[in-house]
Amino acid sequence: MLNKVRIRTKMLLKLRIQKEEDRNRKSSIIKRKLFNTAIFKKAKNVMFYISFDGEVDTQNMIKEAQKLGKIVTVPVCRKNRNMKACLLKDGVRLKKGLYGTQEPAVKDYLSVDSLDLVLVPGVAFDKKGARLGRGKGFYDRFLAKLPAKATSIGLAFRQQILPAIPSTVNDTRVHKLIFA
Repeated sequence: MLNKVRIRTKMLLKLRIQKEEDRNRKSSIIKRKLFNTAIFKKAKNVMFYISFDGEVDTQNMIKEAQKLGKIVTVPVCRKNRNMKACLLKDGVRLKKGLYGTQEPAVKDYLSVDSLDLVLVPGVAFDKKGARLGRGKGFYDRFLAKLPAKATSIGLAFRQQILPAIPSTVNDTRVHKLIFA
C-alpha cells in the first residue's frame, strides 16, 4: 500500500488537472445525490466546506441549501490547530484563511453539538469511510467531537476512491461517501 505522502501528491495532481467542465458536471451530480438523501432533507444545521484546489465544488450546494432554509456553516481553521463551525450568512464577505481556504470575514460560530450534517472534503477516500486529507488533522479532530446525532459525508470524485487508505488511530472515518 502506498504511503500517505505519495497518495496525497498523486491525488492532488489528479484533482488539479481535471478539466473544469468535468469537475462542474460531476459536482452537479454529487449535489443532486446529496440533496436527495433523507439525511440532508432532515438536517437543519449543515456544515459545508468552501471548495478550492480542485475539490468537489460546493458553491451551488451552499446557495441552494441557504434557499432551502438550512443553517449553513463552514470551517474556520485556527492557529491552535482546532477547527470551528462558522455561520455563513447569505451575502457575507469571504477572506483568505489560515491555509488559503476562504472563510467568512465576520466570525459567528455555531457549537459542534448543534450540527446535524458535516460535509467533508478529502484528497482520497476508501469505501469504508477512511479519508486522507491534506495532512494537518483538522477534520480528524473536528469529526471526533461530533455528537452521535450528526452524520459526516465525504464528497469526492470517483478517481479519489481507492481500494484502501492507510490510517492511524488519529484518523476519523466519514459515515457515508457520495461520489460521481
